[in-house]
Amino acid sequence: MSKILLYALLIYLLYRFITQFVVPVSRATSQMKDKIREMQQVQEQQARQAQQARDAAQAQTQAAQPKPGTGSRAGDYIDFEEVK
Repeated sequence: MSKILLYALLIYLLYRFITQFVVPVSRATSQMKDKIREMQQVQEQQARQAQQARDAAQAQTQAAQPKPGTGSRAGDYIDFEEVK
């Protein structure tokens, strides 16, 4: 009889441990993984947009610069612009 009560108590404690600790921890872990994955996707999307904006600005800057040999004479001053 005492073995049955002991087994019942152990099963009850195991059940309580699983339902009040293991399940909430696993849910929180999966939610954190989802949030991290979502944040990474947003960051990658922002990086792609920034790269596209840089590429467009660089193409626009290159298109605005005069081509070499088109009307420039030796000795003319050419402005230097640092491109980052």
